[in-house]
Amino acid sequence: MTMRRLLLILLTLALVTMAGVIYFQFDPSQHKWFPRCLFLTLTGYQCPGCGTQRALHALLHGQWSEAWHYNAGLLIALPVLAIYLLGEIKRTAWPRYYRAISHPLAVNLIPVALVAWWILRNL
Repeated sequence: MTMRRLLLILLTLALVTMAGVIYFQFDPSQHKWFPRCLFLTLTGYQCPGCGTQRALHALLHGQWSEAWHYNAGLLIALPVLAIYLLGEIKRTAWPRYYRAISHPLAVNLIPVALVAWWILRNL
């Protein structure tokens, strides 16, 4: 592992840890300094990410049903993200797994699912 890659991994872990601490300590619905969704503000419709900050806060406090209420798409996306992260980490050790998750059909289903979630949550 190169020094640059190690530094990038450590920096990423530090930023994720800092974000986790912030979202654990502060409820985004109670503090005005958390960013608001520009799409929701301009259109009145929820984007696929609306509610993610509140859902993360609820998840960090073990409140799964509350997190589902804020953004069910996040709870579905987290295992998918883990599957892809594992595939990237084990890319050379598990080439068949990596090829399966990198197949164009699998990759193209992600934006289709995202658009479907966007539409369904606004009906």
